Amino acid sequence: MEKRREFIKCCIRFIAGLGISSSALLSSAERLYAKAVAKAEKILLPEGTKRDTLIHKNPGALDTSNLEITPLENFQTMGITDYGVDLDAWRFEVVGGVKSPLHFTYSEIQKLPSIEKDVLLICPGFFANNGRWKGISMKDFLNRVGMEKDVSHVIFRGPESSYEKVESFPIEEVVSGRVFVAYGVNGQALPKEHGFPLRVVAEGHYGFEWVKYVYKMTLEKG
Repeated sequence: MEKRREFIKCCIRFIAGLGISSSALLSSAERLYAKAVAKAEKILLPEGTKRDTLIHKNPGALDTSNLEITPLENFQTMGITDYGVDLDAWRFEVVGGVKSPLHFTYSEIQKLPSIEKDVLLICPGFFANNGRWKGISMKDFLNRVGMEKDVSHVIFRGPESSYEKVESFPIEEVVSGRVFVAYGVNGQALPKEHGFPLRVVAEGHYGFEWVKYVYKMTLEKG
Protein backbone atom coordinates (compact mmCIF):
# COMPACT_ATOMS: atom_id res chain seq x y z
CA MET A 1 0.00 0.00 0.00
CA GLU A 2 2.75 2.45 0.90
CA LYS A 3 4.62 1.78 -2.33
CA ARG A 4 1.40 2.40 -4.24
CA ARG A 5 0.90 5.71 -2.47
CA GLU A 6 4.47 6.78 -3.17
CA PHE A 7 4.03 5.90 -6.84
CA ILE A 8 0.85 7.98 -7.09
CA LYS A 9 2.46 10.91 -5.29
CA CYS A 10 5.31 10.82 -7.78
CA CYS A 11 2.78 10.90 -10.60
CA ILE A 12 1.05 13.90 -9.04
CA ARG A 13 4.34 15.78 -8.76
CA PHE A 14 5.18 14.92 -12.37
CA ILE A 15 1.81 16.21 -13.57
CA ALA A 16 2.28 19.37 -11.53
CA GLY A 17 5.70 19.86 -13.10
CA LEU A 18 4.06 20.01 -16.50
CA GLY A 19 2.19 23.12 -15.42
CA ILE A 20 -1.22 21.52 -15.53
CA SER A 21 -4.00 23.44 -13.80
CA SER A 22 -5.07 22.66 -10.22
CA SER A 23 -8.39 21.27 -11.46
CA ALA A 24 -6.75 18.96 -13.98
CA LEU A 25 -4.19 17.89 -11.38
CA LEU A 26 -6.92 16.86 -8.97
CA SER A 27 -8.76 14.91 -11.68
CA SER A 28 -5.58 13.11 -12.69
CA ALA A 29 -4.74 12.23 -9.09
CA GLU A 30 -8.26 10.96 -8.53
CA ARG A 31 -8.11 8.69 -11.59
CA LEU A 32 -4.71 7.33 -10.64
CA TYR A 33 -5.79 6.55 -7.11
CA ALA A 34 -9.05 4.95 -8.24
CA LYS A 35 -7.11 2.61 -10.51
CA ALA A 36 -4.74 1.69 -7.70
CA VAL A 37 -7.57 0.99 -5.28
CA ALA A 38 -9.42 -1.09 -7.88
CA LYS A 39 -6.45 -3.45 -8.06
CA ALA A 40 -6.46 -4.12 -4.34
CA GLU A 41 -8.13 -7.39 -3.36
CA LYS A 42 -10.79 -6.97 -0.70
CA ILE A 43 -12.96 -9.42 1.20
CA LEU A 44 -16.61 -9.05 0.21
CA LEU A 45 -18.73 -9.18 3.35
CA PRO A 46 -21.91 -11.26 2.82
CA GLU A 47 -25.35 -9.83 3.53
CA GLY A 48 -26.32 -10.15 7.17
CA THR A 49 -22.76 -9.83 8.48
CA LYS A 50 -22.84 -8.98 12.20
CA ARG A 51 -20.93 -5.87 13.20
CA ASP A 52 -19.39 -7.52 16.26
CA THR A 53 -17.57 -9.96 13.96
CA LEU A 54 -15.67 -7.06 12.39
CA ILE A 55 -14.06 -5.45 15.43
CA HIS A 56 -10.73 -7.22 14.84
CA LYS A 57 -10.74 -6.72 11.07
CA ASN A 58 -8.73 -4.25 9.00
CA PRO A 59 -11.27 -1.87 7.40
CA GLY A 60 -8.95 -1.37 4.45
CA ALA A 61 -9.28 -5.06 3.56
CA LEU A 62 -13.10 -5.17 3.52
CA ASP A 63 -15.66 -4.63 0.78
CA THR A 64 -18.64 -3.38 2.78
CA SER A 65 -21.10 -2.85 -0.08
CA ASN A 66 -23.44 -5.51 1.39
CA LEU A 67 -23.17 -4.29 4.97
CA GLU A 68 -26.28 -2.81 6.57
CA ILE A 69 -26.21 0.75 7.89
CA THR A 70 -25.93 0.90 11.68
CA PRO A 71 -28.85 2.78 13.27
CA LEU A 72 -27.53 5.95 14.88
CA GLU A 73 -28.90 4.94 18.29
CA ASN A 74 -26.64 1.86 18.12
CA PHE A 75 -23.49 3.81 17.27
CA GLN A 76 -20.68 3.50 19.78
CA THR A 77 -17.94 6.07 20.15
CA MET A 78 -14.43 6.64 21.45
CA GLY A 79 -12.38 9.47 22.90
CA ILE A 80 -13.89 12.80 23.94
CA THR A 81 -17.68 12.92 23.69
CA ASP A 82 -18.68 16.15 25.43
CA TYR A 83 -16.71 18.87 23.62
CA GLY A 84 -18.96 21.77 22.67
CA VAL A 85 -18.53 24.72 20.31
CA ASP A 86 -20.17 28.10 19.95
CA LEU A 87 -21.31 28.06 16.32
CA ASP A 88 -21.47 31.85 16.23
CA ALA A 89 -17.73 31.99 16.90
CA TRP A 90 -16.64 28.64 15.41
CA ARG A 91 -14.84 28.61 12.05
CA PHE A 92 -13.34 25.90 9.85
CA GLU A 93 -9.86 27.16 9.03
CA VAL A 94 -7.99 26.18 5.84
CA VAL A 95 -4.28 27.05 5.69
CA GLY A 96 -1.03 25.92 4.11
CA GLY A 97 -0.79 25.29 0.38
CA VAL A 98 -3.67 27.55 -0.67
CA LYS A 99 -3.76 30.94 -2.38
CA SER A 100 -4.74 32.55 0.94
CA PRO A 101 -5.96 31.25 4.32
CA LEU A 102 -9.72 30.89 4.51
CA HIS A 103 -12.35 30.54 7.23
CA PHE A 104 -15.81 29.01 6.82
CA THR A 105 -18.83 29.23 9.07
CA TYR A 106 -20.97 26.17 9.72
CA SER A 107 -23.75 27.49 7.48
CA GLU A 108 -21.26 28.17 4.67
CA ILE A 109 -19.95 24.61 4.93
CA GLN A 110 -23.45 23.19 4.56
CA LYS A 111 -23.89 25.10 1.29
CA LEU A 112 -20.72 23.66 -0.29
CA PRO A 113 -20.84 20.79 -2.81
CA SER A 114 -21.34 17.66 -0.74
CA ILE A 115 -20.52 13.97 -0.71
CA GLU A 116 -22.45 11.14 0.95
CA LYS A 117 -20.87 7.70 1.42
CA ASP A 118 -21.41 4.53 3.41
CA VAL A 119 -18.16 4.06 5.32
CA LEU A 120 -17.29 1.58 8.05
CA LEU A 121 -15.61 2.83 11.22
CA ILE A 122 -13.79 0.17 13.25
CA CYS A 123 -12.43 0.82 16.72
CA PRO A 124 -10.21 -2.28 16.90
CA GLY A 125 -11.30 -4.69 19.60
CA PHE A 126 -14.29 -2.59 20.66
CA PHE A 127 -16.92 -1.78 18.02
CA ALA A 128 -17.79 -1.29 14.37
CA ASN A 129 -20.21 1.37 13.05
CA ASN A 130 -21.28 1.44 9.41
CA GLY A 131 -22.60 4.94 8.80
CA ARG A 132 -23.94 6.94 5.88
CA TRP A 133 -21.78 10.02 6.22
CA LYS A 134 -22.45 13.38 4.57
CA GLY A 135 -19.89 16.13 4.30
CA ILE A 136 -17.72 18.29 2.09
CA SER A 137 -16.80 17.09 -1.40
CA MET A 138 -13.08 17.58 -0.95
CA LYS A 139 -12.19 17.59 -4.64
CA ASP A 140 -14.59 20.47 -5.27
CA PHE A 141 -13.51 22.17 -2.07
CA LEU A 142 -9.81 22.04 -2.92
CA ASN A 143 -10.55 23.58 -6.31
CA ARG A 144 -12.51 26.31 -4.57
CA VAL A 145 -9.75 27.22 -2.10
CA GLY A 146 -7.06 27.22 -4.82
CA MET A 147 -4.86 24.33 -3.70
CA GLU A 148 -1.28 24.74 -4.83
CA LYS A 149 0.30 22.11 -7.05
CA ASP A 150 2.93 20.67 -4.70
CA VAL A 151 0.61 19.66 -1.83
CA SER A 152 1.31 16.07 -0.72
CA HIS A 153 -0.74 15.66 2.48
CA VAL A 154 -3.76 17.08 4.27
CA ILE A 155 -3.61 17.49 8.05
CA PHE A 156 -6.75 17.68 10.19
CA ARG A 157 -6.86 19.01 13.76
CA GLY A 158 -9.52 18.85 16.45
CA PRO A 159 -10.74 19.81 18.92
CA GLU A 160 -9.28 23.25 19.57
CA SER A 161 -8.19 22.44 23.11
CA SER A 162 -5.56 20.64 25.16
CA TYR A 163 -7.08 17.40 23.82
CA GLU A 164 -6.25 18.29 20.23
CA LYS A 165 -5.65 15.34 17.91
CA VAL A 166 -3.71 15.64 14.65
CA GLU A 167 -3.84 13.24 11.70
CA SER A 168 -2.29 13.43 8.23
CA PHE A 169 -3.56 11.79 5.03
CA PRO A 170 -2.03 11.58 1.53
CA ILE A 171 -3.55 14.06 -0.90
CA GLU A 172 -4.67 11.28 -3.26
CA GLU A 173 -6.94 9.83 -0.57
CA VAL A 174 -8.56 13.21 -0.07
CA VAL A 175 -9.14 14.14 -3.72
CA SER A 176 -10.52 10.64 -4.40
CA GLY A 177 -13.20 11.09 -1.72
CA ARG A 178 -11.90 8.35 0.54
CA VAL A 179 -11.09 10.93 3.20
CA PHE A 180 -13.37 13.90 3.87
CA VAL A 181 -14.91 15.89 6.71
CA ALA A 182 -18.53 15.12 7.58
CA TYR A 183 -21.22 17.21 9.23
CA GLY A 184 -23.96 14.60 9.06
CA VAL A 185 -24.58 10.88 9.52
CA ASN A 186 -27.57 8.69 8.66
CA GLY A 187 -29.58 11.69 7.49
CA GLN A 188 -29.06 13.69 10.68
CA ALA A 189 -26.71 16.40 11.88
CA LEU A 190 -23.55 14.94 13.38
CA PRO A 191 -24.25 14.33 17.10
CA LYS A 192 -22.10 16.06 19.68
CA GLU A 193 -20.59 12.79 20.94
CA HIS A 194 -19.52 11.92 17.39
CA GLY A 195 -17.67 15.16 16.70
CA PHE A 196 -20.11 17.97 15.91
CA PRO A 197 -19.74 20.16 13.94
CA LEU A 198 -17.14 18.37 11.76
CA ARG A 199 -15.31 15.07 11.91
CA VAL A 200 -12.96 13.19 9.62
CA VAL A 201 -14.32 10.19 7.73
CA ALA A 202 -11.42 8.04 6.55
CA GLU A 203 -12.38 5.01 4.48
CA GLY A 204 -10.03 2.09 5.09
CA HIS A 205 -8.53 3.62 8.24
CA TYR A 206 -9.13 2.62 11.86
CA GLY A 207 -11.38 4.88 13.92
CA PHE A 208 -8.57 6.41 15.96
CA GLU A 209 -7.58 8.33 12.82
CA TRP A 210 -11.07 9.78 12.37
CA VAL A 211 -10.44 13.12 14.08
CA LYS A 212 -13.50 14.56 15.82
CA TYR A 213 -14.42 18.23 16.37
CA VAL A 214 -12.30 19.30 13.40
CA TYR A 215 -11.60 23.02 13.27
CA LYS A 216 -8.52 23.26 11.06
CA MET A 217 -7.21 21.74 7.83
CA THR A 218 -3.64 22.30 6.64
CA LEU A 219 -2.48 21.52 3.11
CA GLU A 220 1.10 20.39 3.53
CA LYS A 221 3.66 20.67 0.75
CA GLY A 222 6.34 18.07 0.20
